[in-house]
Amino acid sequence: MSWLIIMAFALPILFGLLFVMSKFVNHMKEEQNMEIESIRDTLIDDDNPVGLSGDELEKMKQQQAEAQKHLKEVISKIPVEEKDGRFRPAFDKMKKLQDETSGNEPDNGREADKDKT
Repeated sequence: MSWLIIMAFALPILFGLLFVMSKFVNHMKEEQNMEIESIRDTLIDDDNPVGLSGDELEKMKQQQAEAQKHLKEVISKIPVEEKDGRFRPAFDKMKKLQDETSGNEPDNGREADKDKT
């Protein structure tokens, strides 16, 4: 029975605090010219998980599409060979390509540093 008395005092205090808080939030919104998003707007969207604006989202999608295209180009240049029914990188071919490209580049004094050691 005593919990009913405590509840009778607690509920009006709770509702009073909620009322004062809502008044304060409305006052601050008007004072600072703010707009508070609703909870529905803040839920994660499959197309926009970060919550970007429309222009920012389109720009991000375009950058990601360009990055995917570049990644596909780079991956397609990696030599592969089939071993045991699986495609694996051909490390010997990559090593040859790396040696060929490093042989065509200017020296920049690296050979002289190797001779000193």
